[in-house]
Amino acid sequence: MVATTEALASTMAEGPTSHTQNQAARFSPYQLRMLHGGIHANRVRMLRGMAHLEAWDVRRQLIRVFGFGGFSIDTVSLDLVSERETKNGERSKWTIVYRAQVRLTLFTPDGRKITHFEDAAAGDAINQPSIGDAHDLAMKTAVSQALKRCAVNLGDQFGLSLYNNGSSDPVVHFSAAHPPQEWKPVEPPAPEPEDPPVQPEPQAPTVEQEPLGEPTAAQGRDYLHEAHQAPDAATVRRIWQAARADGAVDEYLAQIAEVGKGKAAQGGDAERGAA
Repeated sequence: MVATTEALASTMAEGPTSHTQNQAARFSPYQLRMLHGGIHANRVRMLRGMAHLEAWDVRRQLIRVFGFGGFSIDTVSLDLVSERETKNGERSKWTIVYRAQVRLTLFTPDGRKITHFEDAAAGDAINQPSIGDAHDLAMKTAVSQALKRCAVNLGDQFGLSLYNNGSSDPVVHFSAAHPPQEWKPVEPPAPEPEDPPVQPEPQAPTVEQEPLGEPTAAQGRDYLHEAHQAPDAATVRRIWQAARADGAVDEYLAQIAEVGKGKAAQGGDAERGAA
């Protein structure tokens, strides 16, 4: 008679199943309820027509589902891909690219490892007046993007449905390892809060930006006035891109974007509005 050997419990990432009854539970019913739910539309942001999540919101949701200390984020590698200086008279602008590889590890409340996910991404900082700020922004962007790619393996709560044409409707629906009777009968202990719309992370002002007062034009060119005089949203978008490349502050870019949105609405062409 041929002997059979069951896989060790530590190799199972999904938790107990019908053939591993002695394996300790890895996800609580309430965690499973949260993971099976669809993502709230307030957590989704649109950037240049693409739906995405903010990295800080992904961290917040990891804390909500797995608890403080219930996960770890390790930067496996962080490599400089490109550093380019562009001269404009006596001034320099820097474009930096980094590649980051990140590992996201999940734990049970008592500290047992559940599983880990590993992924990589590149991040850039374009035409920054400070080389230090350019490196910092590119590194942060690469690590954040890699983290989001790791977290998407946890399903709809972490943006998986957004790959389905930006939809917030659930796409997982069912996991054979965790059938509905395992988590659906369990009611949440309290009503879950409804978050206000997620905002982007604030960027630290560079040495050439003004942290106080009204937003100003970059390099002396009045991009905002040009935007108001532009004939359509597509032109405003090009003006916004030029202002961004010239180092305009975020508040100033936001004003240009609002002008573009207004022109897009007037022309019935929201898809071509300023970013």
